[in-house]
Amino acid sequence: MKFGVPLGLVHPGIWLDLAREADRLGFESVWMPEHLVFATDLSTANYPGTSSPGIVPATPIHDAPSYLCALAAVTERVRLGTAVYLFGLRHPFITARAFATLDHISNGRAIVGVGSGWYEGEWLAAGVDFGTRGKRLDEAIEVARRLWTEETIEHHGVFFDFPEVAFEPKPVQSPLPVVVGGESTAALRRAARCDGWISMPQTLDGVRSQLDRLRAFREEAGRSDEPFEVTAHAYELSGPDEIAEWDKLGVDRLIVRPWRRTREAVGKLAEFAAEYGLRT
Repeated sequence: MKFGVPLGLVHPGIWLDLAREADRLGFESVWMPEHLVFATDLSTANYPGTSSPGIVPATPIHDAPSYLCALAAVTERVRLGTAVYLFGLRHPFITARAFATLDHISNGRAIVGVGSGWYEGEWLAAGVDFGTRGKRLDEAIEVARRLWTEETIEHHGVFFDFPEVAFEPKPVQSPLPVVVGGESTAALRRAARCDGWISMPQTLDGVRSQLDRLRAFREEAGRSDEPFEVTAHAYELSGPDEIAEWDKLGVDRLIVRPWRRTREAVGKLAEFAAEYGLRT
């Protein structure tokens, strides 16, 4: 089992220290959340399944690929992912360039975690139709993957249209992995067509039905025999014995949070590494 660390659940002031410690302790990956902008109007900010705003407009936001490049410079082994990046909110030239750069600076440690997004306010602020976000994401992924692998490409789609262009340098990884977050039917179908899936915070019992649906969608897409990586956010592990149960379900990576407060995060990470047998 691989273990990841969610940087979004601590204050940004300790991201560098936490990433360094994760790298030293043998954690496999660190993950950054992503938004482009927060509107002060909270009428569109209710998080799905709740009646409360899912954002605080004054929350500090960093550009995820840029910040992960900084983390790449102070780490050696840990992989650097987004959970998740609003890939469809920008032109694919911008996103493809950002993640290709991250992959080069990190020497092949980038993971492109993407999602369609739930917060309408930032799409309205950016002047992009929120209702088309899923289809925009699908087309943006298609374009980026071609930019990353083909010598030249020309594209005439619904949302993006451009003449033949060249895109260099290509990412170090081939393919550069694209993993999809979310648990809606559309998100699971999208993940089934890509290189992996990232769950919402889950338990063993809760994740089973989603994995069953994901397997069915992969078979439907004719990709059941292709490489695929399942990542689950599992914040409330009961102990090391539970890991075998996640493994049996086909989960490859657990994103864990062994702390409650920012000030204890670095120390608790070391305790988790010792308890769960991570190797430095």
